[in-house]
Amino acid sequence: MTTPARETLPRAESPADHYLDDIQATGAVPFILVHLACLGAIWTGVYWQDVALAVGLYGLRMFGITGGYHRYFSHRAYKTSRWFQFILAFIAQTSAQRGILWWAAKHRHHHRYSDTPADVHSPVQRGFWYAHMGWIFTARHDKTDLAAVPDLAKFPELRFLDRFHYLPAFILAVAVWFAAGWSGLVVGFFWSTIATYHGTFCINSLAHVYGRRRYLTGDDSRNNWWFALLTMGEGWHNNHHAYQSAACQGFRWWEVDTTYYILKALSWVGVTWDLHRPPAAVVRGEQRLGKAIIEKAAGQLVATFHVEQIAARLQATLADTPSLADVKAELQHKLQNARAQAEAMLASLHMPELHMPAMPSLPELHMPSMPTLPTREELKERAAAMFVRTSSMDDIVDRARQMLIEAVCARLAVAAA
Repeated sequence: MTTPARETLPRAESPADHYLDDIQATGAVPFILVHLACLGAIWTGVYWQDVALAVGLYGLRMFGITGGYHRYFSHRAYKTSRWFQFILAFIAQTSAQRGILWWAAKHRHHHRYSDTPADVHSPVQRGFWYAHMGWIFTARHDKTDLAAVPDLAKFPELRFLDRFHYLPAFILAVAVWFAAGWSGLVVGFFWSTIATYHGTFCINSLAHVYGRRRYLTGDDSRNNWWFALLTMGEGWHNNHHAYQSAACQGFRWWEVDTTYYILKALSWVGVTWDLHRPPAAVVRGEQRLGKAIIEKAAGQLVATFHVEQIAARLQATLADTPSLADVKAELQHKLQNARAQAEAMLASLHMPELHMPAMPSLPELHMPSMPTLPTREELKERAAAMFVRTSSMDDIVDRARQMLIEAVCARLAVAAA
């Protein structure tokens, strides 16, 4: 079961301008200049050799991002030697997408807080432009969090590359210029650089907006076959968020994943090994969800109810509820009336049968009806409409009901204070 593609791009909940104001010119200006450099083709001309070079460099550097930065350095989805690890990092950094340690640290942070306010590039939280590329140039995301990548930071060669993160791109640009001249530099290098930029960025932004969801992951990650073709398999993004440590992101045979095909071929010659595959239960959607995902999904379910309105109705009802003393007085009065009627009936000697009057019921005591919280069945029905099928649906519903009760009680406590 999959959910349909989203129709519109969500607007950031927080003012996007506030976050875009944090952009540093030292990072944004070179990025803009690289885009403007592509216009140099007007003067250099465009030749088929240059276009072929651009396609080749796009494929090489996209593999550096997908097979290197992402699946190896960020998720350790397979193993390789130290020398090939360095080659992967160098190739990836020729894309000019910052350093290896910076990239992996930010990506691990993204998975830890995916589509929450703490996510570094969530279109749900900050809007399209910030998630697509704005976040890269902000002061708050400028530094490398070495504590997030201790397994990588222990290698001095990787720390060197991360420190001089644009050096590999500069070396490649000079090599292309020597080999193919100005037209090769503009078309072959700069065009492929821009294509690699936005191919990668689309996974951060659009792959959390457009596509279908096969698995419940607690975020808005989606599968999109078109993005998968453009990014060598990265478009199967919902699959990836369902099982992050898999070397493959296409879980089904028909889900094209060029990066995995290359990694598999490299394993045949001993360059890579221990390529992780998702368990069969994960692929079938039968794996029980982790506590963090259940918590996020339950929170999303609770958010669809108007907790303030429920608490307000309860508060109003409690305000109209008579005190215990009033209830006891009314009950005593009714019991006295009932006793008087019974004595009168006993005094009548002509009654064939003795019929004692019924005792007063709670409705007769003018007790107001209490508004109820959504039932478990109502929660489950709404959850089924919101989420894809999962074996953990009961866990989500039970946690959501608990959270709903806690939220209502908290608001009542604040109102009573």
